[in-house]
Amino acid sequence: MIEIDDKIVSADLLRECFACDIARCKGICCVEGNAGAPLEADEVEVLEREYAAYEPYMTPAGIAAVERQGFMVVDEDGDLTTPLVDDAECAYAYTENGVTLCAIEKAWLGGRTAFRKPISCHLYPIRLMNFSNGTVGLNYHRWSVCRPACEKGRRLGIPVYAALREPIVRRFGEEFYRALDAAAKLLRKE
Repeated sequence: MIEIDDKIVSADLLRECFACDIARCKGICCVEGNAGAPLEADEVEVLEREYAAYEPYMTPAGIAAVERQGFMVVDEDGDLTTPLVDDAECAYAYTENGVTLCAIEKAWLGGRTAFRKPISCHLYPIRLMNFSNGTVGLNYHRWSVCRPACEKGRRLGIPVYAALREPIVRRFGEEFYRALDAAAKLLRKE
């Protein structure tokens, strides 16, 4: 573990490799799992406010799930998560050419919303943990469905943190990313 300001970072983010390979995994992370994607409290308001922008890209089943469950649900651990369709795919997911994608991100790509997608989705496979003292933990979540991404990352030599530069900067800022990069360079020298 590495401490940077008020963040505790798993060294695996600096040592392990990752590069999303959606052509091979087909976006299965939006379909499988034991709950919806984690949401930050302020994202629930954004999901509701921006619904008209991304609803046209959602599936009928996803729309029905949101209408029935709301823009978020509280999972068994008490965390806010995205609603699911039949306890499987995220309500905000849709399929295009056999690949599961995010309706929210499609609206963002089309310039219909300023909200790209929940930060937990953008940061994946980094999972955040908020501690009672205000410290945030950044952990590497290993999941078999991401095996193609790990293989591709190793082949290209891309560490997890580097593959996720954009969402890390989005959530924590450029200065934090530079500190991560400096820590990774120090680890490589050891």
